[in-house]
Amino acid sequence: MSQSIRTEIIINASKERVWEVLTDFDKYPQWNPFIVEVQGKAVVGTHLRNTMLNGESKMVFKPKVMKVEKYRYFDWLGSLFVKGLFDGHHRFELEELTPNQVKLKHNESFSGILSGLILKKIGDDTRQSFIKMNQALKQVAEAHAVAADA
Repeated sequence: MSQSIRTEIIINASKERVWEVLTDFDKYPQWNPFIVEVQGKAVVGTHLRNTMLNGESKMVFKPKVMKVEKYRYFDWLGSLFVKGLFDGHHRFELEELTPNQVKLKHNESFSGILSGLILKKIGDDTRQSFIKMNQALKQVAEAHAVAADA
């Protein structure tokens, strides 16, 4: 049985600017309150090393990048310990509303034997962490957009 967390936010910046901030993993420690460190690149087939701060807990996952469509979409698939125990399919989708406004859809689907139990414990914190990340991304992308226009 699969369960999901779905969030979205409107960002007043171009899809190129949002993509740049979202995929510049080296700068995550400077702005991202949820995924506080990423090692790797958004390249299909590669593995990332993500350090996530969820509530009071820090967790490290090593997901595999599954699909990348520049300025539009990327995702990864990760597992806790072994596949089938607690798996997460994390997705970022950018929908261009105007040349200077996008909707970010930030979602994750969870599956595996322990997904219900684990999500009962961390689901609310995880949802709040997604929202905090979305808001921080919006702030950084919009600040860059204003600076670029100046």
